Parts: sequence; structure tokens; C-alpha cells
Amino acid sequence: MRVLAAMSGGVDSAVAAARAAEAGHDVTGVHLALSKNPQTYRSGARGCCTLEDSRDARRAADIIGIPFYVWDMSERFHNDVVEDFLSEYSEGRTPNPCLRCNEKIKFEAVLDRAMALGFDAVVTGHYAQLTDGILRRAVDPGKDQSYVLAVLTRQQLAHSMFPLGDTPKEEVREEAERRGLAVARKPDSHDICFIADGDTRGFLNRKLGEKPGEFIDATTGEAVGEHRGSHQFTIGQRHGLGLGRPAADGKPRYVLSITPVDNTVTVGPKEALQVDTIHTKTPVWLDGQARTAAFDCEVQLRAHGEVYPAHVTPTDTGLTARLAKPAYGVAAGQALVVYQPQDPDDVVIASGTITATESPALVEAATNAN
Repeated sequence: MRVLAAMSGGVDSAVAAARAAEAGHDVTGVHLALSKNPQTYRSGARGCCTLEDSRDARRAADIIGIPFYVWDMSERFHNDVVEDFLSEYSEGRTPNPCLRCNEKIKFEAVLDRAMALGFDAVVTGHYAQLTDGILRRAVDPGKDQSYVLAVLTRQQLAHSMFPLGDTPKEEVREEAERRGLAVARKPDSHDICFIADGDTRGFLNRKLGEKPGEFIDATTGEAVGEHRGSHQFTIGQRHGLGLGRPAADGKPRYVLSITPVDNTVTVGPKEALQVDTIHTKTPVWLDGQARTAAFDCEVQLRAHGEVYPAHVTPTDTGLTARLAKPAYGVAAGQALVVYQPQDPDDVVIASGTITATESPALVEAATNAN
């Protein structure tokens, strides 16, 4: 097959490209330039978005012996990822920019262009298994990326390759060393690539501006402090609140909800963060079987987060998941990913964007108040 290898400049994508070439595919490497001015994004050799990364990707392609190109995706990245990130925070939601980048850039814009150029598939260094169009967890649970790939459609998965899903990360690094790839011990990328200094709050303030508002105590309804913009916070946040008045019981307060309309941030005890029901919109069915009846499964609410047994009910607009045990600090804008436990590796069934949650603690408090 003619295969386009997306090469970020890190070890994973380099080894994935090398494996595809070794398997006999006609491989072409491509690095995605995500900023007109790379210095405005994160600096340092971390595996994505920088000038160093572009050079590392080119050197890896030379060693593998494949053609290499740089594609300018900066405008699409800015519109679909950066602007989406800002818009979501301004609406009181907490987005996952890496998930959005996979959806809109790596497996929509890139795949569309690759198919138009006559390629059969796109290969990446993601840790997930793909067999006969079915997405499964990677064998390395610590590196599994099936959660951030669960936004892909079956059509996109049909033209995708993930060669690393069956290999632990340390073995990938050892293989890179044997292949003579200079990125073998390059650190993984963890930060948001378009926030150069890692200061998310400062980035949001610069882009969205400061807008003073109040913290409201969920228990008393009283204002207990002031902030400089509700977009600075996310559900479950404890540190950096700067509250002027301590809670009556002396316990720490957490962000429970964000209301951009009046720019208020409601805070309260940790127990009030409990969530037992989650609602989503726009479900994507990855196994080709859109359900209409309720079913038992497992759900994951964050990348590398805890897995919860759940009873999921399809609705007219999305999915409703009732958890067997409460989760804490679930934010709208994140993804709920549905798994069917199977031996040896879980199968990804569906995903949906979280729109609302229900808290048993808040329901009980309201009942007692009445």
C-alpha cells in the first residue's frame, strides 16, 4: 500500500514509519507545521510542533530511507484546535486539544489530503490496536491512546494504521536505538503544544481578556471571593482559587460549576463533585453497531483516567451513562469513551462529548433543603 506516515519528530512516529516501511509498504513521511511562527508555540525537544521536531523528523526519514515533506497545517490548526480551545473555555467547558487535533488535523485534514493524493492509509505512532476496523486498547496500559482516538469514524479507521499498539513503550525506544534513530531517548510530549510557557491561565487571559466576577459558595449562596475571569477555571479545581473567606468547616473548596453568562464560579466541598450520571451529545459509534437499547459497559472520562462500570442508554441526541460508582470532577467538554471489556484488550464501542452531569450529593442537598 501507499502509506503516508505522520512524523511528529518523536520516537513513536519514527518507529511507526520504520515498521511500515519494513513491512513492504510504499511510505512517505510528512511533518505537520502547526504554526506560522514555531517559536510562538512550545520550545524544546518534546516531540511536537517545534523547529527541532521538524528537523528530528527529517533526520529519521533519512535514516529509514523514505521521502519526506513538510505540510503547512497552521491555519487549519489555529481555526480547529486553538480557536476551539478558546471558545470552549469561554463557554465554561474544558476541552481536550489533543483529542481535537487527532479528530480535525491528523485524521481529517491530513487523511483527506492523503487520500486525494492517492495514498491508501495514514500511519501514526499512537498506542492503540486496530484489527479489521475494530479499535482496541494498546497492550501497554500506561501509554494506551485509544481514548483520544475514539472520536474517529469507521471510515477514518479503515484508512489508519497504528503499528505500535502491540508493543510496550520501552521496547519501542530500544527498537529505535537498534535502528539508529537519534530520537530513541527523546522525552515524550505532555504539555499543550500551543502554550509555549505552559501557563494555561495566562494564555487564556491574554486571548480572552480579564473579566472580574465572583466565587459563590454552593452551600450558603454567598459571595466568598473575586476572580478575574471564569475561563480561568475548570471543574474540580482546588488550587489557585484565591478565595477571600474560608469555608465554615475549614475544609478546602473546589470548583463545582462555571456560569459564563454572569461570570460566576460556584465552589463547594469535595463531596459535591461526585457525579453518578453523565450526558453526552453527538455519539460516534466505532464498532459499526449504533445501539438503540441500553447496555452495560465500561466508560473512561479522561485520557489515562480511571475506568468506571456503567449502564449506557442511547438517547435522541447522545448517550446517558449511569456509573456504578461515583466519579469526581467531571467537566463538560471532555469526552466519554465507551469500552466493551474483552480478553485480551478492551474494544472501543463509542464516544461522545460530555454536556452535563448529575450529582447525587447536590440532589440530596436540594431535597433536604426543601
